[in-house]
Amino acid sequence: MINIDDLRHADYLDFILERDYGNDGHHLYCYNNVTTEKVMIYNDCIIKDIEKMSDGYHTFEELYDFRKVYNALLFNEWAKNGKYEVYKSKKHFDGEKCFDGNWFIVVAILPSGQISNHYEMKDWDLFQIPEYDKSKYEFDGHTSQDVLERLKEVI
Repeated sequence: MINIDDLRHADYLDFILERDYGNDGHHLYCYNNVTTEKVMIYNDCIIKDIEKMSDGYHTFEELYDFRKVYNALLFNEWAKNGKYEVYKSKKHFDGEKCFDGNWFIVVAILPSGQISNHYEMKDWDLFQIPEYDKSKYEFDGHTSQDVLERLKEVI
């Protein structure tokens, strides 16, 4: 079993315990404060280069890129056609910058409810949608599952 104290002594600090994934146990992400390296501990294995993990067809990195581009395409189309209210902002509703200013939020207000995602600032121009100084609406607490259900309701 991996000892958390050993990781601390190896300069892995700022432990963040992620959600439980059923019978598979916990994912624990560790960040090295000096190198900013990120590793994941899963079933007592240290996994480096998480974005390079693959299901045999696509890496996590590819799947996130697909999601980002599909999302930009959809939000841009909704904005262009006025189908749903969509916008982007560098600040959350409370006026705080998204993740220290390195990220932004995109939001859509659907009949089924609010959906949102965060993206790195390098992807700002992919989203050709209205920009606001801060998010127009307070986060409604939606989960990933809520977003999937809300999207399915508007298909």
